[in-house]
Amino acid sequence: MQLADTTTYLPDDVLTKVDRASMAFALEARVPLIDHRVLNSPGVCRVTPKSAAGVSKWLLRQVLYRHVPRELIERPKMGFSVPLADWLRGPLRDWAESLLSEKRLREAGLLDVQRVRQSWQEHLSGRQSHEHRLWNVLMLEAWRERWGC
Repeated sequence: MQLADTTTYLPDDVLTKVDRASMAFALEARVPLIDHRVLNSPGVCRVTPKSAAGVSKWLLRQVLYRHVPRELIERPKMGFSVPLADWLRGPLRDWAESLLSEKRLREAGLLDVQRVRQSWQEHLSGRQSHEHRLWNVLMLEAWRERWGC
């Protein structure tokens, strides 16, 4: 599984996202634990314990405790996602509004227009965040627009 992660998931997903995100803000990003000089060092264990005493990433944590405040190490995981909710209320708002117009949705006849429009209004007002549901509708409408359906 480690080999599969190293050869597919890391370069094709995680590292690509890090690269794009850092380049977008002219930042230089480093991933020292997967540097070839570290991985190929004579002292590096090929199989390391993933947990000890019920604590995940035990070995990495021991090293980090020497250099990083504990509260940064012992916090819940945080996902890596785009701020879609904010984008739909900001830079993508006009595009989304055109695809989610009542007239357009009625002409297509595929969705419950009232429900989509209500979700859109709740999302815009900030009362509820419907970004994922709305994104699915937006992708359908963008597809229909592209292919003339």
